Amino acid sequence: MADVQGVSGERLKQYIERIERLSDEKQGLADDITDVYAEAKSAGFDAKIMKMIVRLRKMAKEKRREEEDLLEVYKSAIGLE
Repeated sequence: MADVQGVSGERLKQYIERIERLSDEKQGLADDITDVYAEAKSAGFDAKIMKMIVRLRKMAKEKRREEEDLLEVYKSAIGLE
């Protein structure tokens, strides 16, 4: 591979191939996660609620509390309670 205008073709190709491999791995993991949700659903769990729990568990406790408080304010503001 040649260098073109200061760009190393070989190095660029290595980066691209690495990104492609990681993308394939990422898709494989996404497929595995989908399978786990399907398995949980067949066991009687609600996948949508499970996804919400996963999202909440990723949050810091204080951030989660802030969102829950704001949600309550919004619900009250539109009479959803």
